[in-house]
Amino acid sequence: MIARFRERAAAVRRRGLPPVEGADRQRFLEAATVDFQDYAMLGDATATLEDGILRLEIDLRPRPASETA
Repeated sequence: MIARFRERAAAVRRRGLPPVEGADRQRFLEAATVDFQDYAMLGDATATLEDGILRLEIDLRPRPASETA
């Protein structure tokens, strides 16, 4: 499941722009940004299954500067 979210994030990143202009173009770009963020966060999650409960853990703390380079 986590791999599917990673693939969806990559697909959103690769997705081209449809032939739209003006406000529709801006709305499309904003939706793509939100889609990517959602899929990327879930793709970075750690999944556990305990007693039939799926738990997705996402660490939202900033990474140290040494890890982001």
